[in-house]
Amino acid sequence: MATSLSATGCVGSSFYGSWGTSIVGEDYTMLAKSVPSQVRMGKGKPTRLQPMMKNVNEGKGIFAPLVVITRNIVGKKRFNQLRGKAIALHSQVITEFCKSIGADGKQRQGLIRLAKKNGEWLGFLA
Repeated sequence: MATSLSATGCVGSSFYGSWGTSIVGEDYTMLAKSVPSQVRMGKGKPTRLQPMMKNVNEGKGIFAPLVVITRNIVGKKRFNQLRGKAIALHSQVITEFCKSIGADGKQRQGLIRLAKKNGEWLGFLA
């Protein structure tokens, strides 16, 4: 293992700068300002912002109008319960299919993800 000595007799290093300026100095201030705050203060207690989980194909797809009309008639809460039951039933069907053909868990997960993508594309998740 080779080491190099500088003119001062110290071992050479590829690290330049000091820890004090890189953590506490201007870099830290710029970094702190660039990171968005995920917690909003309101009435003395912090509240988390809700994540935006939105379908990129919302309103698109051949079945989207039917899904939107059904959601408006049935109500959002009941509609989401029915949708959850339908998704669970479809996942069970996929699982039984995978058992019958001898597919492993990874292939089963792939089929479930494919079903979700197809549902988004067709407008079932509008």
